[in-house]
Amino acid sequence: MSTPVSSPGTALVYLFSEPIARWAQSYDPAHHWLLSAAWAALPLCVLLVTMGVFRVKGHLAALAGLVAAFLIAIGIFHLPITMGLLATAYGAAYGLFPIAWIVFPVLFLYQLTHRSGSFTLLQQSLVGVTQDSRLQLLLIAFAFGAFFEGSAGFGTPVAICATILIGLGFPPLQAAGLSLLANTAPVAFGGLGIPMVALHGITGLDTLLLSRVAARMIAPFCILVPFWLICAYAGWAAMLEIWPAILVAGGVYSMTLLLVATLHGPWLVDIFSSSFTIIALLVLLRFWQPKRALNPALQVISPAPRAAVKRQDGFLKQAILPWAILSLFIILWGLPKWSQWLDSMSSIHIVITGLHQAVLRMPPAVPTPAAEAAVFNFNWLSATGTGIFIAAIVAGFAMKIKPGTIARTGVETFVSMRFTFVTIAALMALGFVTRYAGMDATLGLAFARTGHLYPFFGTLIGWIGTASTGSDTSSNVLFGSLQKLTAQQLGISAYLMAAANSAGGVMGKMIAPQSIVVATTATDHYGKEGTLLRYVILHSLALASLAGLLVLLYTSVPWITRLVLR
Repeated sequence: MSTPVSSPGTALVYLFSEPIARWAQSYDPAHHWLLSAAWAALPLCVLLVTMGVFRVKGHLAALAGLVAAFLIAIGIFHLPITMGLLATAYGAAYGLFPIAWIVFPVLFLYQLTHRSGSFTLLQQSLVGVTQDSRLQLLLIAFAFGAFFEGSAGFGTPVAICATILIGLGFPPLQAAGLSLLANTAPVAFGGLGIPMVALHGITGLDTLLLSRVAARMIAPFCILVPFWLICAYAGWAAMLEIWPAILVAGGVYSMTLLLVATLHGPWLVDIFSSSFTIIALLVLLRFWQPKRALNPALQVISPAPRAAVKRQDGFLKQAILPWAILSLFIILWGLPKWSQWLDSMSSIHIVITGLHQAVLRMPPAVPTPAAEAAVFNFNWLSATGTGIFIAAIVAGFAMKIKPGTIARTGVETFVSMRFTFVTIAALMALGFVTRYAGMDATLGLAFARTGHLYPFFGTLIGWIGTASTGSDTSSNVLFGSLQKLTAQQLGISAYLMAAANSAGGVMGKMIAPQSIVVATTATDHYGKEGTLLRYVILHSLALASLAGLLVLLYTSVPWITRLVLR
């Protein structure tokens, strides 16, 4: 068994004993591809039905899905029990760190801003920019959300934006649902371009060309999603009343995304696009406002003059101080050199012996047999959540909150999230079990049988990957090789289908159970996951289908194909 490469200062820890033998995945255990695909899809169906139809609370639905996945992996796909248990533990640990470790400090900061009164000042600042709820939604959920997605990802934009919208008067579940819907287009380049970097790593395709192709697939949705968002919130007529602002937001974001992805690569796409979009909106709203202003209940209001909006000394500074500190720490923790330096001092790689490189992913899911890694990276200092946690403490002192109050707030936040921790751990365990059993590849191979319609259904593979794992990066890692291999067999550009996996994946982010749990926890409505899922699932399906149709067009018309691949 090969040993993971570690950087200087990185601790390497082996758990359990070395594996006795390797186990090869089988993708048709039922001896009929359709029946095998049905077995592979059953755990996800159990999860979504219990959550969305029977309205079971998130942690119970997640545990039910995990039990189904484990039994099918062992009983149908013949994953050895020991490997199944190790995959479950590995996935649960990954759910707690880094995912839950990002959600907790964000909510911790939010509670501190409430205690200090800073959050109230932020609300008043946003009202000073515009008192129209549609424009507030566009600015916060779409523009600011894209910035946090680009710098951190992992549910950070949904948690932060939903809480701000609630403070402005939006109903909690609506704020959560709209934040999920807005967090689509930026996902492919989220976390400083990690999904594209991972796609390059798994396929060997050129990173810059992958980014260009992905940007040309996603750019139309950068314009469409803001219109879709406001229409879903306020209706068609109310959306048309603010079309100039929507067009400015979508147009600036789309053009910046294309330029940065084409000329520079994936790393700073979201950061630049969101920053220019925020600036463009603030400039526009300084000179233009809609004739009617609507409050969060969509009632017509009479906007107060700008001068009448309550102000005080240091008003703006106090309002944005904690969020500015958060943004600075997120950007700092995202810088590669800083992150690598922190890694060199603190990262612990825990090799799950008995699972690491003991599972072989087999053709046709991959070109040649490939061993699956199982190394838990406990990078406790360089993790994004650590940066957010430190930012929360720094912001607490900057807001003049007493140390004892900061500590009590942290404990109260932790206790309030106890069921969320269980849910996220169970969901990631489910995803890891299906991955190591080969159930994910079984679903992907079923879609690969669609022939000339594969570009459409191949895009949906990415959608399923993100919906089940909660991460566009994970979806690209799971299905990138399958997309490349199938494209080559069908005579389609591997770049188009690899990028399509990511483009389809972004539409699955809003229905990923992890995203939904983060949203309900952030809005203090844990247990309402089924309601939130029903709110967003049709939007997710529709947008994923449109993405599939766009990819089908790109692959079917030769001159468009050449243009996209330039």
